[in-house]
Amino acid sequence: MKIKEEFKGKIPVLYLSGNLMGGEDSVNLQERIKTLINDGFKNIVMDFSNIKWINSTGLGAIMACLTTARNNGGDIRLANITEKLDSLLNITKLITVFQTYKSVDRAVASFELEN
Repeated sequence: MKIKEEFKGKIPVLYLSGNLMGGEDSVNLQERIKTLINDGFKNIVMDFSNIKWINSTGLGAIMACLTTARNNGGDIRLANITEKLDSLLNITKLITVFQTYKSVDRAVASFELEN
């Protein structure tokens, strides 16, 4: 999996591509989140439009990222989730835990509306 980082205003956006299957990919994603939080960025958007597949370990990784953000007073919003990921989130009931948006811009705006 590849991670590309960009800032929309003061909100970091992580563009994920490939497969999120656990292992090194999960560790890299979690480390990226921890680095952003340590740098003072509490709210983060993850774009899933180019994720081809995610398994249970990958779901665990994004849950760990969300927990890290919330434990530090922030949140993670998911943007452009694929049909497969939407189905997984619904089956696992994680759709009630994550806030999902149809676009990165809407996810970023959701943070701006809270301030």
